[in-house]
Amino acid sequence: MPHFHISLLEGKTEEQKQKLAKEVVKAAQKVIGYGDESYSVSIEDFTFDEWRKDIYPNEIIGKKEMLYKEPGYEM
Repeated sequence: MPHFHISLLEGKTEEQKQKLAKEVVKAAQKVIGYGDESYSVSIEDFTFDEWRKDIYPNEIIGKKEMLYKEPGYEM
Protein backbone atom coordinates (compact mmCIF):
# COMPACT_ATOMS: atom_id res chain seq x y z
CA MET A 1 0.00 0.00 0.00
CA PRO A 2 2.10 2.93 -1.20
CA HIS A 3 1.84 6.21 0.68
CA PHE A 4 3.48 9.37 -0.58
CA HIS A 5 4.15 12.27 1.77
CA ILE A 6 4.97 15.47 -0.07
CA SER A 7 6.65 18.37 1.71
CA LEU A 8 5.94 21.58 -0.16
CA LEU A 9 6.68 25.27 0.19
CA GLU A 10 3.47 27.09 1.07
CA GLY A 11 1.56 29.00 -1.56
CA LYS A 12 0.18 26.32 -3.88
CA THR A 13 -3.57 26.21 -4.39
CA GLU A 14 -5.83 23.36 -3.35
CA GLU A 15 -6.39 22.66 -7.04
CA GLN A 16 -2.63 22.36 -7.66
CA LYS A 17 -2.26 20.00 -4.70
CA GLN A 18 -5.16 17.81 -5.88
CA LYS A 19 -3.64 17.62 -9.37
CA LEU A 20 -0.18 16.84 -7.96
CA ALA A 21 -1.56 13.99 -5.85
CA LYS A 22 -3.44 12.58 -8.84
CA GLU A 23 -0.37 12.76 -11.11
CA VAL A 24 1.92 11.17 -8.51
CA VAL A 25 -0.48 8.23 -8.18
CA LYS A 26 -0.82 7.93 -11.96
CA ALA A 27 2.96 7.86 -12.43
CA ALA A 28 3.41 5.30 -9.65
CA GLN A 29 0.72 3.05 -11.13
CA LYS A 30 2.59 3.01 -14.45
CA VAL A 31 5.81 1.96 -12.73
CA ILE A 32 4.84 -0.30 -9.82
CA GLY A 33 1.21 -1.16 -10.48
CA TYR A 34 -1.59 -1.50 -7.92
CA GLY A 35 -5.07 -0.07 -8.19
CA ASP A 36 -6.07 3.45 -7.30
CA GLU A 37 -7.52 2.25 -3.99
CA SER A 38 -4.05 1.15 -2.82
CA TYR A 39 -2.55 4.64 -2.80
CA SER A 40 -2.65 7.51 -0.36
CA VAL A 41 -1.01 10.93 -0.64
CA SER A 42 -0.50 13.61 1.98
CA ILE A 43 0.83 17.11 1.35
CA GLU A 44 2.31 19.27 4.09
CA ASP A 45 3.04 22.96 3.59
CA PHE A 46 6.06 24.72 5.06
CA THR A 47 7.27 28.31 5.14
CA PHE A 48 10.63 29.05 3.55
CA ASP A 49 12.10 29.57 7.01
CA GLU A 50 10.81 26.15 8.17
CA TRP A 51 12.21 24.60 4.99
CA ARG A 52 15.63 26.17 5.57
CA LYS A 53 15.81 25.33 9.28
CA ASP A 54 14.10 21.92 9.38
CA ILE A 55 13.15 20.23 6.12
CA TYR A 56 16.39 20.75 4.17
CA PRO A 57 18.86 19.82 6.92
CA ASN A 58 16.81 17.06 8.56
CA GLU A 59 14.59 15.52 5.91
CA ILE A 60 16.73 16.00 2.81
CA ILE A 61 20.42 16.19 3.70
CA GLY A 62 19.92 14.33 6.99
CA LYS A 63 18.35 11.37 5.16
CA LYS A 64 20.55 11.47 2.07
CA GLU A 65 20.82 7.68 2.00
CA MET A 66 17.09 7.53 1.25
CA LEU A 67 17.11 10.10 -1.58
CA TYR A 68 16.48 8.87 -5.08
CA LYS A 69 16.69 12.37 -6.54
CA GLU A 70 18.87 14.99 -4.84
CA PRO A 71 17.98 18.68 -5.00
CA GLY A 72 19.92 20.97 -7.29
CA TYR A 73 20.22 23.68 -4.62
CA GLU A 74 21.99 24.22 -1.32
CA MET A 75 20.94 26.19 1.73
